[in-house]
Order: sequence, then structure tokens, then C-alpha cells
Amino acid sequence: MNGVRLGFYSYSEASGFTRAPGGSLLAGAAAGALGAFVASPAYLVKTQLQAQTVAAIAVGHQHNHLGVSSAFVSIYRAQGIVGLWRGVNGAVPRVMVGSAVQLATFSSAKEWVVSQQWYKQDSWLEALNAAMLSGIAVSIAMTPFDVVSTRLYNQPVDKLGRGQLYGGFLDCFVRVSRKEGLVGFYKGMGPSFVRLGFHTVISMLLWDLLRHTAFQYEG
Repeated sequence: MNGVRLGFYSYSEASGFTRAPGGSLLAGAAAGALGAFVASPAYLVKTQLQAQTVAAIAVGHQHNHLGVSSAFVSIYRAQGIVGLWRGVNGAVPRVMVGSAVQLATFSSAKEWVVSQQWYKQDSWLEALNAAMLSGIAVSIAMTPFDVVSTRLYNQPVDKLGRGQLYGGFLDCFVRVSRKEGLVGFYKGMGPSFVRLGFHTVISMLLWDLLRHTAFQYEG
């Protein structure tokens, strides 16, 4: 997902699209949508396997897969190729929002950090500071979409492959809002911050350093 997402955004930068007003947000959102679509089958299997446990402590629907390969095969046999992309309607908005916020805030934050002249020119600490600021923004913006996406991926389905609990992204969003309120969208915020925060810091820092090294090599 991130290879597709960051690669697409880099091409958008190289073409000059991100320099237009709102270009960073639009490019980040488009990159996220593309990455989410490509990775959706893997996210589906990951979510179902992570939720799977013994009956005594089971939470949510149990799919009872034997492993990764078995999960892909059983989903394909039961629901066809389309079944592997079940839940993609929740994954695409999730990653669109997260990607747009992550890439746009990282770019803006790095420009701001550089302007403060806290570090020597082209120091890796500039990217680290920007990535930490971006990680906070991503966690706040993305957690509600994480909740909806997880519930769509893990819900049971009928014989036609339709969800038995939620009709889709908007239906899930409305049901959570009505029954659980704003707090419902931030369930698991602590673990989500640890995961998304560290993911943003590591991925943005390495991405920036690798691009900087590549530009030096090309120069």
C-alpha cells in the first residue's frame, strides 16, 4: 500500500501538481485511494485473523481461518474475486483521509521547521520533527475511519456476500454516531496513536531521507 501511495505522491510532486493550491491534499488523497484499493484484500485477511481467537474471549464475528493462505482461498471460494475486496468502501475513505493529512501536514510542517533554522541545512532532524507533528494530526483524523473500516472488514456476510450488520460506509458511520456518539469513533485511540504515530514518523523520515539521497545521486 505504501509503495503505491508514496510512489504516486512522488510523481505528483515531480509533475508540479502539489505546488498548486490544495495540490498536496488532493495528491495525498488520490495516492491513498489507489494504495487502499490495491492493499484491500490483505487488509481484509489481516483484520479477520487479528479478531480470531478462542470462544471464551472472542470479540466480534469469528471467521475461523486456518492461516493467511487459507483465508484468501476460503474467501475466494465463498464469495469470488469480488469478495476479496469486501470492505474496500471503508478502506478507501480511511486511507484517503490519512494519506492526505499525513503527506500534506508533513510537507507543510517540514517547510515550517526549516524556516525556523533550528538545525543545520538538510539535517535529518528537520524531517523527524515534521514527521512527529504529522503523526499527531494523522492519529486524530484517521481513528474514526479506522473504527468504521475495521467493523466493515470484520462483519459477517450472507450467502450473497452482503454485510449482515452494516450496509456500507455511510450506514456504519451513522449507526456508530447514533448509538455510541463521538466517543465511539475514538475507541482504541491510545493504541491507534502508538501505531499511526510511529508508522508516520518512521515512514515519513525514511521516505524523506531516501528521496534526499536519490536527488543527490541524480545531481
